[in-house]
Amino acid sequence: MKLKGKTILITGGASGIGLEAAKQFLAIGAKVIVTGRNQVKLDAVRKSFPSITAIQSDAGKEADAQSLFNRVKELGGIDILYNNAGVLVSPSNLGIPNDKHLEGAAYEMEVNYLGVIRLNNLFLDMLKSRNESAIINTTSILSMAPSLIEATYSSSKTALAFYTTSLREHLKIIGSKVKIFELIPPLVATEMTAERKDKKITSEKMVEGLINGLLKDHYTIRVGDSKIFNFINRFFPGIAFNIINPKQSHQLLKN
Repeated sequence: MKLKGKTILITGGASGIGLEAAKQFLAIGAKVIVTGRNQVKLDAVRKSFPSITAIQSDAGKEADAQSLFNRVKELGGIDILYNNAGVLVSPSNLGIPNDKHLEGAAYEMEVNYLGVIRLNNLFLDMLKSRNESAIINTTSILSMAPSLIEATYSSSKTALAFYTTSLREHLKIIGSKVKIFELIPPLVATEMTAERKDKKITSEKMVEGLINGLLKDHYTIRVGDSKIFNFINRFFPGIAFNIINPKQSHQLLKN
């Protein structure tokens, strides 16, 4: 897929992976629009990168999604929709009854899964009208094997992975040329994972892997450890589960 000259919308693009993606897409000649909830961070993006269009929008709110679509349409539309926004609720012990479990799960599902479908539905006709266009859905290594301390987050990403495969095949059946990519990152060093002591990949390396996959039309893009983990999970699922859930994580569940 050609990226130079394309217009890309990156949700959750005011910091972390999204901001790094914006920088790298700009560097190869793409036009970039980013969204985020935090206006202060968006203002900082505008100041540092005047060529980036920054729009305040919450990926979990229907009204924001519609307003975002209207604004993007006014700007001339996009060629690529990169669903990068995601949330992770603080780990909790599912074995103990707690109203926070349902509240957290609903929030994660609203942003990580339903919010993606909402934006895809809004932008699909626009993308179909382009000569070459794409949707990028960000799942996770946890869509292959669940984390015991991030069970509902893992579930939201698994749902998104299944949806992404189904959407890709559905569009093929109806003859649409919109390309559907699934990005499967390992643990990435961001604000959201700052407290994690596990091995992490930098956001720079993660985005480099994404862009390389897009250029080669690899519709499932595994970056870093998610490549070898896919092999391990396929042939040794028990080992894969234990890699995601080492014994020290069991203590967190007891506390």
